Amino acid sequence: MLKSAIKAGEFLVTAEVTPPKGGQVDHMVQQALTLKGWVHGINITDGSRAVLRMSSLASAVILRQHGLEPICQMACRDRNRIALQADLMGAHALGIRNILALTGDPVKAGDYPKARSVFDLESVRLLKTITQLNAGIDANDKPLPDGSTEIFAGAAVDPQLASWSGLQKRFERKVEAGAEFFQSQLIVDFDRLDKFMSQIAEPHGKPVLAGIFLLKSAKNARFINRCVPGVNIPDWIIERLERSKEPLQEGIAIASEQVQQARQICQGVHMMAVKREELIPQILDRAGVEPIACT
Repeated sequence: MLKSAIKAGEFLVTAEVTPPKGGQVDHMVQQALTLKGWVHGINITDGSRAVLRMSSLASAVILRQHGLEPICQMACRDRNRIALQADLMGAHALGIRNILALTGDPVKAGDYPKARSVFDLESVRLLKTITQLNAGIDANDKPLPDGSTEIFAGAAVDPQLASWSGLQKRFERKVEAGAEFFQSQLIVDFDRLDKFMSQIAEPHGKPVLAGIFLLKSAKNARFINRCVPGVNIPDWIIERLERSKEPLQEGIAIASEQVQQARQICQGVHMMAVKREELIPQILDRAGVEPIACT
């Protein structure tokens, strides 16, 4: 669905679901099923913020068994190039075709600060590895005797990065390495997003999905600023949430307004509503985005 929607030039909608912290998947599946008919793909996070959770690959397979299209995030922090290639081949064998290649958040950000980081590869080299596996060659430039993979690779981008030249260089390297689509970090500066699209992204013809995050309260916004690397929610949004008698409803309004802004600038949105994924259809509907089943 995601690959064909990109080829058709549709406005893209993806959303993020967090794997369980334990062996029970019912809640994850239930939340993901509320997105059916509204999104082209569902991201399964891979140790986001370096917090221990169930394997993203296992979670992606479970969602696929329920008729959903997963986008399996794969981070380089915890695995070397042998393990990453093994997981990529396993993903292909299990029918998981969409992979979001990530470097991974630093270990010190999470709940196992004494764990050892690997970072044998980072996101660009992981993308190159995927491109090689798709061509039937491993990272040692040796042919794969049992057949190539068919993986549709995506990457992350942060249009609000302070270094404009660094942003451009990194984006272009990811395109060159084989990224077919991009999902952005949480966007709050849409003027910056517009500039990024016109000056950097559009000439390459790869779809960019703006990250839209449901803020549930001013406290939630401050927590994100404090704990999520690279995110800076501006004071005026925090104050708007603080003034509201119903902060969750205000957060829904803010998110829907941001979806509307993104529709004027880029090719899609990547929705994040941690622990309240069932509210994503409401946000999209309020923003005027129709269910995919109706298009």
